[in-house]
Amino acid sequence: MATLRSQLLRRKPVTAMAAESGADSGAGELNRSIGLFQLSMIGIGGVIGTGIFFVLAQAVPMAGPAVVWSFVIAGVVAGLTAVCYAELASAVPVSGSSYSYAYATMGELAAMVVAACLLLEYGVSTAAVAVGWSQYLNQLLDNLFGVRIPEVLSAAPDAGGWLNLPAVVLVGLCALLLIRGTSESAKVNAIMVVTKLCVLALFIVIGVLGWNSNNLADFAPYGISGIYGAAGVIFFTFVGLDAVSTAGEEVKNPRRTMPLAIMISLATVTVVYVATALVAVAAQPADRFADQEAGLAAILQDVVGASWPGTVLAAGAIISIFSVTLVVLYGQTRILFAMSRDGLVPSVFHKVNTRTITPVRNTVIVSVVVALLAGLIPIGFLSEMTSIGTLVAFIVVSVGVIVLRRTAPDLPRGFKVPGYPVTPVLSVLGCILIITNLRPITIVAFLIWTAVVLVWYFTWGIRHSELGRADREQARTDGAS
Repeated sequence: MATLRSQLLRRKPVTAMAAESGADSGAGELNRSIGLFQLSMIGIGGVIGTGIFFVLAQAVPMAGPAVVWSFVIAGVVAGLTAVCYAELASAVPVSGSSYSYAYATMGELAAMVVAACLLLEYGVSTAAVAVGWSQYLNQLLDNLFGVRIPEVLSAAPDAGGWLNLPAVVLVGLCALLLIRGTSESAKVNAIMVVTKLCVLALFIVIGVLGWNSNNLADFAPYGISGIYGAAGVIFFTFVGLDAVSTAGEEVKNPRRTMPLAIMISLATVTVVYVATALVAVAAQPADRFADQEAGLAAILQDVVGASWPGTVLAAGAIISIFSVTLVVLYGQTRILFAMSRDGLVPSVFHKVNTRTITPVRNTVIVSVVVALLAGLIPIGFLSEMTSIGTLVAFIVVSVGVIVLRRTAPDLPRGFKVPGYPVTPVLSVLGCILIITNLRPITIVAFLIWTAVVLVWYFTWGIRHSELGRADREQARTDGAS
């Protein structure tokens, strides 16, 4: 009979993961229809949008103009982790992201802790992004037609409204697109990503005209703690890099495509983030960012003295945030798909529609929960809660690289972490540094959520685990013989 310790530490073999997902055979339960360009657009689309289009309103008041360094710090830590993701994605190219990596390297209990992080990270970040969508939608409607959605229907109860209806509608539209098919969703996302990159390029070109060095004079008014604190708030935007690894079972030639897409996404995102943030804080005094809705659009309107640049940027932001919501919602459903296949959550999340080859019921359930979060909870708290979930998941990925190098040194890898083992260690230390600068209430809320997920595991998951079921069948066979 298996002991509790052996149950908690049982690992799912990488070979079994690759076989059931068709990583090398091309077969599998989901349709492999995503190429390198589309996967890179998923990564870029999942990152660019949130941090730039509205999180400056939370980050600049914490760091001042030095928020530029906050973006750099978040990008460096994400970069260290991204190369770790690239190695694991090439070695374990399946759905489930860091949950699957933890299951293969550290065991079932660690996988459930990571699952808690990912469910928080994806579910809450989707809601946070959707909340910001209504701000730019109001800006666009005001510029074009002189009307705005009433506050009671465009803000959460804690922010002065009854329900953030645009956020709920956005989640519903993304769900419908995902249900229609993965290939269609990836194509639509690619178009939206190219559009928002053009819009941000427009912001940089026009925003430079409003450059005022005086706005950078008091560069770091809140010191290094403010810079790190802002980096923690910003970091939730990098969840999009993780989203690339959730597509492992729907990517062509995953061992090569996934690491390449992760690195392309990281490079593009970091350059665009830092350039846009620098232009923004140089064009507008830091004290005007606090609680500013549709901030980038407002900056352009002030620089040009006309509404048309702000209108274009608001339209681009609406497209951009749609793209982010689509990608992160997609990632959440694929993580639950992998967990359900392993028996750790109910089988409804693993059922695939025979016509669309997508997990339709899974998508509907996730969308309803996310829509409720987006409609009823304010964005500031959502951002921080997502950051800590992302950071803990990133730590596990970095540790997973070290563990898998030791336990499976001969496993085929399409990419290897440069500077090993220093790079994964630095990634872990960077994530811990940012976590220590988050608010205590965020850490406490995260620990409570993790405890809730572990209660689920010990009361339901551990008894329904497919690995546990296989162990029991083996024990019965051994006993009969």
